[in-house]
Amino acid sequence: MSAPRLFALVVLAALVWAPVAVGQAPAPAPSAPTPLPGEPATPAVVSELKQALADATARFERMDLEGVLASVSDRYRTGPLTKPVLRQQLFAIFSAYDNVRARVRIDDVRMIGDRAWVYSTGEVTGRVRLLGTPMSLFSWEREPEVAWREGGRWRLIGDQQS
Repeated sequence: MSAPRLFALVVLAALVWAPVAVGQAPAPAPSAPTPLPGEPATPAVVSELKQALADATARFERMDLEGVLASVSDRYRTGPLTKPVLRQQLFAIFSAYDNVRARVRIDDVRMIGDRAWVYSTGEVTGRVRLLGTPMSLFSWEREPEVAWREGGRWRLIGDQQS
């Protein structure tokens, strides 16, 4: 067995057995997921949201700042993140990377009143400008984002908390 493989096995064994060795119980098995709030969205709404996501993703990959922001309500707020802050973050990403890709899958859509809670999984990658180094910028699993119809189209509104 090669030295790197042996080292990997030793590290893996240490991670698996370390809690037992120091008298800690292994982590409990994950419990069943809690039901999501709201009602399931209709297939038509899910289809519209998938199309809106595809359009926004294409604009993001073209590094079209205004095109991406057209999918975001001026009233957007999630915690401290607002549309102006999102504009700054996108500008920084588009300045630092010469190529970006987004892979996003809609996992579930739940309706609460006129708002669609869209749960998605995805990853954003980019190639660092001048260096050509590819890297993952961020990824997520089953994270919610809230959208509503505004001006005849679906736009992100955020969770409006705070």
